[in-house]
Amino acid sequence: MIPRQGLLGLLASLCAVLVGCKTPHPASPNEVLLAETMSCGITPHPTLIAAPLPVADQLAGEQSIKTLIQFALGNNPGIQSAQSRVDAAAARVVQAGSLKDPMLEAKGWPFFPNTPQTAAGRMTVDMMVAQEIPWRGKRALRAAAAQADVQAAHARLAAAELQTIAEVKLAYFDLYYIQRAIEITEQDLTVLHELIVVANSRYERVQTSQQDVLRLLAERDSAEGELIKLRQKLTGLQAQLASILHVSPETPIRAMSDLPNVTTNYDLELLYQQAIAVRPELQAMMAEIGRNRRRIDLAELQYYPDVTLKAGWGEITTNRAIAPSANGNDNVGLGLSFNLPLYRDKLAANVREAQSSTMAAARDYDQLKDATYRDIRSLYADALGQQELEVLLRESIIPKTEQALQVAISGYQVGEVEFADLLANWREVLQFHLSHLRLQTQLRQTIAKLERTVGGLPNTAPAEPEQVPPPLAFSN
Repeated sequence: MIPRQGLLGLLASLCAVLVGCKTPHPASPNEVLLAETMSCGITPHPTLIAAPLPVADQLAGEQSIKTLIQFALGNNPGIQSAQSRVDAAAARVVQAGSLKDPMLEAKGWPFFPNTPQTAAGRMTVDMMVAQEIPWRGKRALRAAAAQADVQAAHARLAAAELQTIAEVKLAYFDLYYIQRAIEITEQDLTVLHELIVVANSRYERVQTSQQDVLRLLAERDSAEGELIKLRQKLTGLQAQLASILHVSPETPIRAMSDLPNVTTNYDLELLYQQAIAVRPELQAMMAEIGRNRRRIDLAELQYYPDVTLKAGWGEITTNRAIAPSANGNDNVGLGLSFNLPLYRDKLAANVREAQSSTMAAARDYDQLKDATYRDIRSLYADALGQQELEVLLRESIIPKTEQALQVAISGYQVGEVEFADLLANWREVLQFHLSHLRLQTQLRQTIAKLERTVGGLPNTAPAEPEQVPPPLAFSN
């Protein structure tokens, strides 16, 4: 037997089918936003429609970092958003300094005899126009506060541009590292293949065990597995860089094979001074402090009243007038009103609020300034240390390990070097090559972060492109 509730549900479902009802599917957020936009008569932005980003053919292949930065500055959505906020803030300046709209009041009495009567006749229409005039200085202070918001928006636009430049550089150097790591691993694999040939030759002459050959083959497979991982990272970094450029993640962007040299020859005190003078975030906070000071002045002016000027006109007619003296002369009047700032506690609280906001903005500025000093000192120290280690690897450690590997290879061919020592030397060469490459990229990334923190490093003489070390040569 079907329960009563189940029977009622079955009947309701049958009725819905018969009348053609169906349950609407829930709309996605994009669909709701698109429907609301179109209902207002506004052409929807293309980003509301799920269209894929275009593949930038002009960015395919090797690109210089300057080319990518210029492209990002013109296409990055974050920069475009910041520019729109500058335009919006600029439009508020005129609004803040303008008078309020005048008020027009009109009254009529169309139902006779329910109309007002005067000695001059019957009134038919009464009109009044009023204009509020703020106390002297209020409009100028509102406009000045809005202009400070424009300055803050310009500073945030500059910060967005610097952030985009830094993101491009960091992703670009990571991409360069992966590309070169693939090349170095492939070069060292060539040496490993030669070692496998030597080990096979010695094994055939019964000068070594099969274990040496198998260990070399296992080492080769391990290195090829690392190559697979590196190529996967390469694809991910290309997609990351494409997202900053606002192009399709399928765009095959590659870094140049040579990178310009960098220098750490900067005066630390000059970096401090330049950061305080030009860092956009600090400039934005200074503009906010100036805006809050204008708000303090404006709050203090609220103790003074605003004046409202009025002018009125009333139409008088002798038609159906009751008074014998009716002459039909219209009414003309002038008026004046103003608010009474009597609630002093409220006004004083408004002043205290503006003062506290200014103090908070000043303390935020000091906090960011201290953090800027700290970051500059830390990044500068990191850059110096990375440059020293890079020079040590390039000029001393790597040449010696490469020489040791060549000696080990020669000694292994004649049975003077153990297989374990040979394999350890090969691993050291690969490790130091990758470590040197990582230091090269980390140094450039540190300089990019320092540039972002300072707001732009001082100009230096252009450096020659850094030469890529040649691949290892195997000699029999």
